[in-house]
Amino acid sequence: MKILLEKTDEKHSITMNEIINALEAYGVRAERKSLYSDIESLRQYGMDIIGKQMDRTYYYCVGNREFELAELKLLVDSVQAAKFITVKKSNELIKKIEGLASKYEASQLHRQVYVAGRIKTMNESIYYNVDMVHSAIGANSKITFQYFQWNVEKKMELRKGGAWYEVSPWALSWDDENYYLIAFDSRDDKIKHFRVDKMLHIGMTGEKREGKKCFQEFDMAVYARKMFGMFSGKEETVKIECDNSLAGVMIDRFGKDVTFIKKGEGHFTVNVKVAVSRQFLAWVMALGEGAKIVGPESVIVRMNAEIDRLLRQYR
Repeated sequence: MKILLEKTDEKHSITMNEIINALEAYGVRAERKSLYSDIESLRQYGMDIIGKQMDRTYYYCVGNREFELAELKLLVDSVQAAKFITVKKSNELIKKIEGLASKYEASQLHRQVYVAGRIKTMNESIYYNVDMVHSAIGANSKITFQYFQWNVEKKMELRKGGAWYEVSPWALSWDDENYYLIAFDSRDDKIKHFRVDKMLHIGMTGEKREGKKCFQEFDMAVYARKMFGMFSGKEETVKIECDNSLAGVMIDRFGKDVTFIKKGEGHFTVNVKVAVSRQFLAWVMALGEGAKIVGPESVIVRMNAEIDRLLRQYR
């Protein structure tokens, strides 16, 4: 099975003599008769082993595999693109993915690896953090941890002077190319999120999680849609007037269920529930003349204050 998976695919076959020689390299001696029966056993096991005769020689290859080459390329690119996976772990995972293809197909996957300049996390412990959070959710336990940020010396600096955070973990979200813990903070009586790669020394307290009522109505997709860059702010329903050319942008951000209300020939308005933060205001600004916040007044006031701040900063 190992020889067939490594050395053959739909475009590359192997002869019985080559199988015998490959087995000898592993220190295994085998006769043709026993190999015929072994191949038949592998077929019964579920392997798609194709046999075909060309001239006077019989060739064997593996046809359908568990993963198609296009699927493996997709997995490789996803691993490479993910910021939360370190360079070291990316290389380890890609090597394992290559093992799911023949040596010929693996060379094509290897070429996929070279994607220039992608910034990766520096925290190798993120995989254990994710595992610990999943374990705590499964055990219905609160967790404690310390949280850090990077300072100008590019060193870890503990937030809140190294104080321990205690929260009830409920979900993990992969958003904006980072992993986030979504948790309930009983001290502030609200849902919070934390970057998993910036959490240190996670431990289970054994105390039962709180905030179940909040999460019974919690929808991760809706939550992520409201947050811009996972920055929180006061949640409000904002009315945006858009040029028709921005219809696709609004659907990409808020989903197909968002309601478009026509306004004349070339414009429409949308009412969307968002966490109003500087990141949201910057997103609207980045859409240029095609988008304008028209309500509520409190958000327009915030936008004007942000514009004034930018004018002071850059003029």
